[in-house]
Amino acid sequence: MTRYLLRRLASTIVLLFVMAAFVYVTFYALPSDPAVLVCGKGCGGGQLAAIDHKLGLDQPEYVQFWHFLEGIVAGRDYSSGPDVSHCAAPCLGFSFQNDQPVLSLIGQRLPVSLSLTAGAMVLWLLIGVSAGVLAALRAGRFTDRAVTAASMLAYGSPIFVSGMLLLMLFCGYLHWLDFPVYVPFTEDPAAWAKNLLLPWFTLAIAQAAIYARLTRSGMLETLSEDHIRTLRAYGLRERRVVGKHALRGTLTPVITITAYDFGYILVGAMLTETLFGLPGLGQLIVQSSNNVDLPVVAGLTLVAGAAIVVANTAADLLYAVVDRRVVLA
Repeated sequence: MTRYLLRRLASTIVLLFVMAAFVYVTFYALPSDPAVLVCGKGCGGGQLAAIDHKLGLDQPEYVQFWHFLEGIVAGRDYSSGPDVSHCAAPCLGFSFQNDQPVLSLIGQRLPVSLSLTAGAMVLWLLIGVSAGVLAALRAGRFTDRAVTAASMLAYGSPIFVSGMLLLMLFCGYLHWLDFPVYVPFTEDPAAWAKNLLLPWFTLAIAQAAIYARLTRSGMLETLSEDHIRTLRAYGLRERRVVGKHALRGTLTPVITITAYDFGYILVGAMLTETLFGLPGLGQLIVQSSNNVDLPVVAGLTLVAGAAIVVANTAADLLYAVVDRRVVLA
């Protein structure tokens, strides 16, 4: 187990390095002069040269890449004549628009996106896995057809449509909820959950449909395997066969997909955040892309990639807990 953990840690570090190199080439090496993006088209040659020197753009590419990695690991200094700005590790640079540290901008938005993603993930796992198991156990019957039809309808509904319907129903018609406003969990946990209820369900509806279909197919395949038939032949109760043995084998692909979805939705829930006015990372990446704020977009890309890599490592470790047939070799 220790050797496996060390190998996973080493492969995670290599993946993060490759991802950092990809982000650097994509956002800093390929675009046109970043100094023009910082200063604007009206800047003269002297101002552009000063910005090039401050950002280190007047140095060879390999030196720039080294400073980029150095900033992430150990921090970095930006010098502009006598003025020196220190960016603490992990340094993702400064925003072109407001000159604030990118990490600070991400840190301000991260609690909102984490709240949205974690709550929605709990809902789509509960609804999707439960519906998938129920459909598999009632395969070919009315319940199976009803779950299949509901899944197709939910998956085919765009987020802005399902979100608008929920807003009109619960805020406009029934008046059960006010229009959502983000309240930090540390200030009022009850208000935090109440205001995130509609965004959670909006984000979870389409995802739950995918997990229901995935769980149904996995459960049907597992129930047809020899060891399940053997357990039934020994007279084990159906609840124990399904809950303890069949479900474990079914959850392995669900864990894998959940790891990918968590990292992707953490930064990519821009439609939900925009619809409900939540100041999260998705809203930040839309604003930064519109303003061609390369350091912020690059920093968000790194955060999303790192979240996916870390979540996949955690998923690999969970395999052995969920399914004992998985051997960590």
